[in-house]
Amino acid sequence: MHGLSELQFQDLVSSFLGPYYIALALMNGLAALYLWRSGQTKAWFNLPGSIGGKRVAITNVVVWLLVAMVFAVLAAIAGSGNTSIASLPEWLREAINNSTGPVVYSVGSSAVLIILYLFRGFFVRPAIAWAIWNLMWLFLGLSMTDPDFYDIVAKPDNVPIVMLVFLLAFFTWLATYRAVINDERIANGEPPLEKLDDEKILVWPDLVYTELICMIALTAFLIFWAIALPAPLEEAASSVKTPNPSKAPWYFLGLQEMLVYYDPWMAGVVLPSMIVAGLMAIPYLDFNKKGNGYYTIKERQFSYIVFQFGFLEMWITLIVLGTLLRGPNWNFFGPYEHWDAHKVEALNNVNLSEYVWQRGLNMSLPGALSFSDMPWIPLPAWLTAFLNPFLQFFSLLFGRELPGTLLVLGYFIALPPVMALTVFRGFYQRMGFIRFMIMANLLLFMASLPIKMVLRWVFQLKYLIAIPEFFFNF
Repeated sequence: MHGLSELQFQDLVSSFLGPYYIALALMNGLAALYLWRSGQTKAWFNLPGSIGGKRVAITNVVVWLLVAMVFAVLAAIAGSGNTSIASLPEWLREAINNSTGPVVYSVGSSAVLIILYLFRGFFVRPAIAWAIWNLMWLFLGLSMTDPDFYDIVAKPDNVPIVMLVFLLAFFTWLATYRAVINDERIANGEPPLEKLDDEKILVWPDLVYTELICMIALTAFLIFWAIALPAPLEEAASSVKTPNPSKAPWYFLGLQEMLVYYDPWMAGVVLPSMIVAGLMAIPYLDFNKKGNGYYTIKERQFSYIVFQFGFLEMWITLIVLGTLLRGPNWNFFGPYEHWDAHKVEALNNVNLSEYVWQRGLNMSLPGALSFSDMPWIPLPAWLTAFLNPFLQFFSLLFGRELPGTLLVLGYFIALPPVMALTVFRGFYQRMGFIRFMIMANLLLFMASLPIKMVLRWVFQLKYLIAIPEFFFNF
């Protein structure tokens, strides 16, 4: 860690990891106590052999007590100052650094979400979810002994992002858990869980009291937070010295990551506007009346997949990527890699027009047309000056950039009818032409980001349409 010796860093980490592991031990101990007191003790497996003619069963209560003991031992090790014992092996950290990158991160996160969705009935089981929950906290604790990882995660600006990951994991599990139970109940002809307790609740005093208590608790939490974590204020902004990396607020880091693959007008204006317009259009596009007032997945499978992919994969993962893994010069760094400002990555991105004209046809790129090249068209000087930029732009759009223009027009114009006649035929029949075309184009705009990312990774393709003369790139 910058400015600290190895001994000082170990003392700093020990002061954090000791209470950290104690809290995890108490968490698992309380979980075991809850299972025992509530009568939810279950035998998971039996030990070989028997005592007094009886098989010895290992219950869930015993397992979580053992986990609590493991965390208690880790707390003692961390408190002794010897954090090297309770840390990830160096070879594993190096392997993670060398094997990670934007491609592995994005594809890996997509694969994880797909697996969690397909086998959600298994992963939402409380025992499985609790085990994953413990592994997440254990991985964070073992990683905190690495100076570079600690320097990033413990930065006051980034602490809320780490909390966001854990809170998001918990509430996503909670909603999915209830949705899986409701789907099973509906399949058995039973009402969803929310219908079992539909007693009318009054705003006063029930809701107001709850909100007041939450407000007081949150205020106390923020006060302790402000005492424990210093405000990450730096010197006054100056155009002479800008931070490297220069990052947007965390909630805009997804947009900043889009700038890697899109032109600023697209990533900063068009796509955010499409997100806002799409959210506003949802009530008018949705024709499925099921799922109102209760959690479900099977009754709203299409909506669930689209929203979860758009929110988790195309927003949350980009925020985490931009916060924790993008370093100086917006280069990608492994989670245990030092942020070296002198790291240089060769970027050999090529536009589609260059692929076609220069590499495919072995020709130079066509230029823009101008009325000065067409003296046989007699026009007044003022009209020529007015129309010349339009002629230049469209001659580039349908000349030099014709391959990309055809691809983009085919993507947004030809694909919606194909979707209406094939996989989305039922949607088209129920939604009608206008609503379906709006939904189809919103989906295509959303899908354009992962498609553009894949084209950049596989073909090093920068832009499908590149007209920098008019600041128009797509």
